[in-house]
Amino acid sequence: MTPPVIHSLREQIREHIVGGIVSGRWKPGERIVERRIAVELKVSQTPVREALRELEALRLIESAPNKGVRVRELSAADLEEIYPVRAGLEQIAAELAAPHLAGDVSRLAPHVDALYEADRKGDGEAQVRHTVAFHRELVRASGNSVLLHTWESLGIEVWTALSIRWLGTVQESYAEEHEAVLEAFRHRDPRIGDLVKSHVLGCAPRP
Repeated sequence: MTPPVIHSLREQIREHIVGGIVSGRWKPGERIVERRIAVELKVSQTPVREALRELEALRLIESAPNKGVRVRELSAADLEEIYPVRAGLEQIAAELAAPHLAGDVSRLAPHVDALYEADRKGDGEAQVRHTVAFHRELVRASGNSVLLHTWESLGIEVWTALSIRWLGTVQESYAEEHEAVLEAFRHRDPRIGDLVKSHVLGCAPRP
């Protein structure tokens, strides 16, 4: 049995803030008060400050002297910038992962099944979660820890959620598109790297 994932306090706070931004609790341009979050979550301000610093590195929030921390005013162009970088990383990952996934796509298949269910229900949260999980497993299958760390540092889940919820970047069928990628791995398609790159770029919002 797989042991439960235990997130650090900083990661839990980061997820709380991201959830608030994605859900609209904190809107673009709105101030996020470090002290209020600490009181709300019953923690010290230090891990809150660390979480905010990480989100600033992701360009999700911004800080200025005497003005505090605010949610960035993000445009489609801002969100679009991440996709060519991500597509390049996943192209490399797909080529490295191909020999491992050709005989066994079991790490990808459950997320495709879950996406069919999410598509049927119109469950946006599940669509984001399983889309990101599918791609994380793809990158993990490359066996390259540096590649995985770099991909993780892009904050894919945050940007995917924002693209879908803020800009309405919705595909007709998340499941069918990801099943096509899965089948390409299963059938040892020699164009797998280019296929994955095109797949990622096709998800990008248009400014």
